[in-house]
Amino acid sequence: MSQTIPDAPAAFDSVHNANFTNFGLSEMILVTLAREGLVEPTPIQALSIPPLLKGKDLIGLAQTGTGKTAAFLLPLMTKLGHTPAVRAGQPPKALILAPTRELANQISQNVQRLATDLNLRHIAVFGGARYDAQIRGLRRGVDIVVATPGRLQDLMDRGAFDPSGISYFILDEADHMLDLGFYPAIKRISASLPPRRQTMLFSATMPPEIEALGQQFLRDPVRVKAPQTGITA
Repeated sequence: MSQTIPDAPAAFDSVHNANFTNFGLSEMILVTLAREGLVEPTPIQALSIPPLLKGKDLIGLAQTGTGKTAAFLLPLMTKLGHTPAVRAGQPPKALILAPTRELANQISQNVQRLATDLNLRHIAVFGGARYDAQIRGLRRGVDIVVATPGRLQDLMDRGAFDPSGISYFILDEADHMLDLGFYPAIKRISASLPPRRQTMLFSATMPPEIEALGQQFLRDPVRVKAPQTGITA
């Protein structure tokens, strides 16, 4: 049975005064956040970061524009910052799946922005771009891969993506991915990953298909839901 963190109003009352310095994020990330003028987390960040830092699987419900990208990137980068950087020929440690090229690019830009002071390398792979450049990038060694499901499958078929080192698996905009027909690709990709991993699923809605996805790919997940505040992160 999954663990549940209530949404509004009780949970929001308990987190709306939260501060990034209270979570246990790495000092270098806190420096970056301070430089960016980010001090107070959004509700989805305040609800998600503590259980993710504890290594829990998580299902997060939040609308686009509420800061959910940082909700999974900040704990992910904190954890990766405690491990040796990936070298050429080694498999990546984290995989983030996104439904579209545009969202993959957006997540990649956030990784670049938040990893300014960290020794972390990443790559975004998606359709419409050259295979050879993406393959070379993966072979050089990266910590984080941001990918659309279709292009990642193609790279797996070409032997260019090694899933054996993935310790962190994030499904972003999961409902959108299912709407686009990516369930078979998600199922295949997930089956190729190590069973001992931390999995995070973020979605704007929770239709039965997402519920089934969570039961299939996550272990005893914490569930969090950001209250509707009308505020964009």
